[in-house]
Amino acid sequence: MAKASNPTSVKTILTLSAISGILVGIIVFFGVRPQTADGTIDQAARLAGASIWAGITFIVVIVGIATLKLAVKDDPRDPDKPALK
Repeated sequence: MAKASNPTSVKTILTLSAISGILVGIIVFFGVRPQTADGTIDQAARLAGASIWAGITFIVVIVGIATLKLAVKDDPRDPDKPALK
C-alpha cells in the first residue's frame, strides 16, 4: 500500500509554488504584449516579464504557505476517536 503524503511537506509546498509560478508566467507571457518604438512586439521583453512574475509568484506562495504552516498547531489526538465524550 502506498504511503500517504503529508500535505504540509516541503515537496508539497514546492510543487504548489512551482505550479502557481508557471501558471502566472504563462498568463503574463500571453497577456502582455510590450511593443518597441516601431510597433513590433518585443519577444525578449515578454519572456523577461513573464519570468519575473513567475519568480515573484513562486517566492510569495512559498512564504505564504510556510507562514500559514507555522500558524497552525498540530492536533495530537487520534483522528479515529471522538474529541468529546
